[in-house]
Amino acid sequence: MIEIIPAMDIIDGRCVRLSQGDFARRTVYEADPVETAKGFEAAGLRRLHMVDLDGARAGRVTNLAVLERVAAATLLVIDFSGGIKRDEDLSSVFGAGASIAGIGSVAVKDPQRFAGWSAEYGREKFLLGADVRGRNLAVDGWLTDTEVDLSDFLRKTAPLASAVFVTDVSKDGAMQGPATGLYRELLAAHPGLNLIASGGVRNADDIRELHAAGCSGVIVGKAVYEGVIKPKEFAEFLNPEAEHAR
Repeated sequence: MIEIIPAMDIIDGRCVRLSQGDFARRTVYEADPVETAKGFEAAGLRRLHMVDLDGARAGRVTNLAVLERVAAATLLVIDFSGGIKRDEDLSSVFGAGASIAGIGSVAVKDPQRFAGWSAEYGREKFLLGADVRGRNLAVDGWLTDTEVDLSDFLRKTAPLASAVFVTDVSKDGAMQGPATGLYRELLAAHPGLNLIASGGVRNADDIRELHAAGCSGVIVGKAVYEGVIKPKEFAEFLNPEAEHAR
């Protein structure tokens, strides 16, 4: 069964969604992050994908207080990313309540450091993030394009993490459907890859399609915040018996 992972992107302590990675095209939601997280938990979800967008842009963890509040108020397994660059950033994120650290830019720009972290903490403590435009990676909160090929990056780096989430930046926040074709190609090229889809999910049919493609999880953001996907629609993905009954 595919795992549903709600996204919580944070700017200035508030929940936001960007459109195609553009900080100038943001939607700010009034809901308190803690109450939002409690709502996800009440719907039966067990994971939360929290992104410190201020931290990703500034190169240092910025919204640690939000992480602490959500971790204290819920039992959600939180993966936290954005601005984790130094050893002390990593320890502070884990200390604040994150179960998993999402690492993207460091894995691209300083792979030896990431390899050291994986060896020290264990690969199960890391979620590898790969944001792509075309087939090349974008880093620093999508602000910097690179010439690093996605497939080469996954071949070298994916074994250092428990799973990988791949975001097609052109799909993110656009609600025009996920990059299912890309995910199928990656899963065919990298057998055994624990791949989490991210970006573009519009409805439950998209989630079913990603499940059929072989993705182990899906990060869902704007469709939830805009009310396009209702919490009750997650039930079939949380209860295998509901799927068989369809």
